[in-house]
Amino acid sequence: MNSMTGPNVITGVNSMITATVEFDHPGLLYRTPGEYRRGTAAFARAAVAAGDAVLVAVPGDNLTMLRDELADLGTAVRFADMAVDGRNPGRIIPCVLLAFAAEHAGRRVSIIGEPIWPGRSTVEYPACAAHEAMINAVFAGRDAAILCPYDASELDRTRLHDAWRTHPVMIVGGARRPSPWYVDPYRTAEGFNQPLPEVPSRAGTLSFTQVAELSRVRRFVAARAGAAGLPAERADDLTIALNELAENSLAHTGAGAAISVWDEAGMLVCQVDDSGHLADPLAGRIPPASSSEGGRGLILAHQLCDLVRIHARPDGTSIRIHMSL
Repeated sequence: MNSMTGPNVITGVNSMITATVEFDHPGLLYRTPGEYRRGTAAFARAAVAAGDAVLVAVPGDNLTMLRDELADLGTAVRFADMAVDGRNPGRIIPCVLLAFAAEHAGRRVSIIGEPIWPGRSTVEYPACAAHEAMINAVFAGRDAAILCPYDASELDRTRLHDAWRTHPVMIVGGARRPSPWYVDPYRTAEGFNQPLPEVPSRAGTLSFTQVAELSRVRRFVAARAGAAGLPAERADDLTIALNELAENSLAHTGAGAAISVWDEAGMLVCQVDDSGHLADPLAGRIPPASSSEGGRGLILAHQLCDLVRIHARPDGTSIRIHMSL
């Protein structure tokens, strides 16, 4: 894969704004800070000039770079730290992208979103890649553009190949190229529905079969969180999230479930296992209608927790939550 060079970077990125009025989801391969700055800034400036609502959601040093580069645009561009707002990749679609689009209903939105950067761990990565695939389903037919930069000098070959699989178009060397590896986003997302590592034998486990036992579930989670040193406010968040997931298990399986809790690598980890089959890969990524009585458990877990991993099988579902200690 070639790096971007020369003035064609701006021409190639500008064409993303004028080529279509429907959803555009290109990946941008870059190798140097200069290439990153030119490609992303050109996209943002063209979007502002076209009258779009513009959001830049990128992590760390890249956020600082683009704040400085685009300072002259003032409030025409909104900024968000993806390492904070998108630390849990399952939070990005409902709480960053859809929230911004809803705020600007009736207006085209253009977003620079960088959910995958070299610091993303192997534990986080499958959820990140599934997120990139499902953007195509969530925003299909919307008047929007989302540009996703990828650091081709630091990311490994597998993650770069996945970028070609999750984006219909890639920008390489300043030129747009249709991706030969892009297929149906649901099919691609299913490839990241990977088995979770085994629950360690040291984990504490509690089984439950009825609603009356939810208070015991909450006490169990709160006690384990406190013993691990999770701050009180975060322990409350975790307890709320696990209670919602436990309620979901009871409502949808009728057979009960089990919760396991343990700590590893600076994280408190909790897993809910039940016999239900979670068939929709968008579950937890699309806010339910205000009139709906359910469907908020996974959304809430994504909002409150640092990482949510899901493995759906024909005979059951495992949902694993991570909270930083």
